[in-house]
Amino acid sequence: MTAVQAAPAAAEVLARCRGRVQPALREAVGRLHPWVAEMAGYSFGWCEVGGAPAAAPGGKGVRQALAVLGAEAAGADGRAGVPAAVAVELVHAFSLLHDDIMDGDATRRRRPAVWKAYGTGPAVLAGDALFALAVETIAAVPQGAGAVRLLSGALADLVRGQADDLLFAARPCTGPERVTPAEYRAMAEGKTGALLGCAAALGAALGGAPEATVTALDRAGRHFGVAFQLVDDVLGIWGDPAVTGKPVGGDLRERKKTYPVLAALGSPAAQGLPELLDAPGRAEEAAALIEAAGGRTAALAGARAHTDAARALLTGVPLAAEAAGELFLLLDFLADREL
Repeated sequence: MTAVQAAPAAAEVLARCRGRVQPALREAVGRLHPWVAEMAGYSFGWCEVGGAPAAAPGGKGVRQALAVLGAEAAGADGRAGVPAAVAVELVHAFSLLHDDIMDGDATRRRRPAVWKAYGTGPAVLAGDALFALAVETIAAVPQGAGAVRLLSGALADLVRGQADDLLFAARPCTGPERVTPAEYRAMAEGKTGALLGCAAALGAALGGAPEATVTALDRAGRHFGVAFQLVDDVLGIWGDPAVTGKPVGGDLRERKKTYPVLAALGSPAAQGLPELLDAPGRAEEAAALIEAAGGRTAALAGARAHTDAARALLTGVPLAAEAAGELFLLLDFLADREL
């Protein structure tokens, strides 16, 4: 099934899972200091600066869906996965608040980032509060100790991935110190895949799944995260601005070392690419050379390989049929979003 064919059904799955999680997520955020809760609500797209309800939609809720489906795949009611969904969503929001500050990104989902809207110090505080609330949320479940270990392990991997991502920016495009595609994939697994794997695994654990199933869902989610990131990298260069919310070639103008760039730099056909990447106003030429050198093809092939690996892991353990089908549906839709 193609991403286009999967889109309507996938949207229904995401909406159903969000409907289960959102009341609990809002209740958790409501326990924060009112000012911090407002910043958190702004980051989720619930309100504007000052607290007025927002017209801007939030994210898709992929991590929420994976946690709910993880519980259902274990044969439990999806409500068993809601604390996992809330905790992982809070950690994700915390990471985005700090990520935007570290990267200097002024916008998030077509609005000023929290640090631009409220200030750097308040945004750091809001991120810290969201992380503390995530730990409090997951520690309160009956399986609290094991659940906290799963969440903290994913967070450690996320931090390692973020550290590598920051360090990559200072490394050259060519020579023995250049970032390799393999290093990039490892970074993406930590920065993007760790929380996706944790969401599915934590939901399954709270749903009573055996350890082998929890581990398989964690690994599948990590592969899914790498695939998701590789497709995002393609969209960041060649995507439709009406869909991505970013200008064509935006990642190239920001000189980001994304996977298509790194894959192309390893090809003899990419001669002259480093100079194009450093030259203002030549993003269109750089994109054409990256494509000619195989960067786009390599990224999409890598995404499909990781999607296939995730699918193999999911078919290798006993899962409730309906939930497994919906997990496969999300894989088809989110990790194969061609342009």
